[in-house]
Amino acid sequence: MAHPIMFDEGDPILARLREICLGMPGADEKTSHGRPNFFTTKVFAVYGGVVKGDHDPEPHRRAVLVLTDPHSRAALLERERFFLPGYYGPSGWVGLDLARPGEPLLPDIDWIEVAELVDASYRMTAPARLVRELDARG
Repeated sequence: MAHPIMFDEGDPILARLREICLGMPGADEKTSHGRPNFFTTKVFAVYGGVVKGDHDPEPHRRAVLVLTDPHSRAALLERERFFLPGYYGPSGWVGLDLARPGEPLLPDIDWIEVAELVDASYRMTAPARLVRELDARG
């Protein structure tokens, strides 16, 4: 049974996240388990998530999930908009809510922080040649 699509193609938050993710060397997008996944040989970002024990897609529908290094993970999880995502959390991932239910569709998102988180996750998952290509861009 196929997973239902859990995102809106016209979502402006997803559009901006796509620009960031697909701007990485060799990056591509596929829909997996109903959500946009950004990857090279491995996934480095996912749009939307859930928390363990709660499969309601709405609370974290507009979140980005990224892999973090162990040193920054604990500090990120102490911040209000970060959460431990179901399925991904035990493997070192965190979620960042970009908009919550009831908030305006384009809240005050720190896109520089989002880009830095995506960059760090990309560097931990992409092949070394793609990371070198990213570094060569400056």
